[in-house]
Amino acid sequence: MSLLGKAAVAMWWSVRPAQRAAFGDWHSHEHFPERMSIPGFRRGSRWTSTTDAEGFFVLYELEHYDVLTSKGYLDRLNAPTPWSMKMMPHHLGMIRSQCRIVASFGGGVATSLATIRLSPEAGREAALQARLSEMLGALAQQPGLTGAHLLLTDTPRTNAPTTEQQIRGKDGAADWIVLLSGYDADAVESAVIAQLAPSVLHAAGAQDHPTVGRYRLAFTMTPQDVAAI
Repeated sequence: MSLLGKAAVAMWWSVRPAQRAAFGDWHSHEHFPERMSIPGFRRGSRWTSTTDAEGFFVLYELEHYDVLTSKGYLDRLNAPTPWSMKMMPHHLGMIRSQCRIVASFGGGVATSLATIRLSPEAGREAALQARLSEMLGALAQQPGLTGAHLLLTDTPRTNAPTTEQQIRGKDGAADWIVLLSGYDADAVESAVIAQLAPSVLHAAGAQDHPTVGRYRLAFTMTPQDVAAI
């Protein structure tokens, strides 16, 4: 999948089994349409973990970085609906990163996704970014794979936590994020194990112990979908 725009919000969290049905209903039928109605939101996708029974990954793709501090977005974050207020406390262990998209290769929307959260070693940021961009450009062309992307967290300066953040509690944040998508889950997994292995990333300039997540697509929506409802 080629990312749409220049910025993104990348989020990981857990939902316990007892709340998963209610969460899916709310997230698909209210929350996604609400977010896709905000000017500058280009696409949202929700992914279910294949290794953690409670885990989700959600990605919002934004037209440009300033959408993160736009009135339309902040107004929604500070005025959650009653249904949102009911569901937000069930977002457990939230990692929420507001990012710039610095490299994006591929096209379409695939069914399998790997996320890799990592950090550069001090002084090796430029070398790591250049090496990752080279690697991801090649990966996106491999059989079974469709997209490879690099996001760098760049949290906007805000005056105070939003109402939604206050309901959830303190959110964590990632640093650098690699996304690898494909129509063949085995091909995605093989690339993660071999070409994006911790030893390979470390040699390129990353710190040890990256965090890897594996997901399948649950739902995706664009503003055009909202207009058709």
